[in-house]
Amino acid sequence: MYNDPFNDIFAIMEASFPISEFRTREGQWTLLNDLRYRLITDYDDKGGVIAFMAAWEFAEFRFVEHIAVHPAVRGQGLGDKLMKTYISESLTPVVLEVEPPLNEWSCRRIGFYERLGFFLNPFEYKQPPLREGQPELPLMIMSYAQPLTDVAFEHFKETVYRYVYKIYDLH
Repeated sequence: MYNDPFNDIFAIMEASFPISEFRTREGQWTLLNDLRYRLITDYDDKGGVIAFMAAWEFAEFRFVEHIAVHPAVRGQGLGDKLMKTYISESLTPVVLEVEPPLNEWSCRRIGFYERLGFFLNPFEYKQPPLREGQPELPLMIMSYAQPLTDVAFEHFKETVYRYVYKIYDLH
């Protein structure tokens, strides 16, 4: 039986994130051509993807855009394992976006990352739309292994806006 990892990853993405937090299928597929974009996967014994991380590799930091586990196997430590492996092999800071701590789930998500050694940074940040017609998304930035300085945050934002979100006019 043939498994298509991209279809598995996209299905997990659809089951794990609101539509405003991931690109269209074509938009996600296009990212595979960017050498800075990396997909890290975990498979079940039948060869299907059960967890993945989508990350961007830059010289000064690594940006985790998505991490998700198939709903049928959540709670078994797969996301924890993926993230621990990723940060253990990182020589530069690891940065990611989270929803502000406004409800139980966003607080739990932040707690998950804090237990891994991430810091919640106080900077105002909005994720540009990933799909046409979507609004900006107010998010917060977490960083491993230390909080970001003002300068590091501005560099992160400019880099991610330009290369991840394709926003070229930053001012």
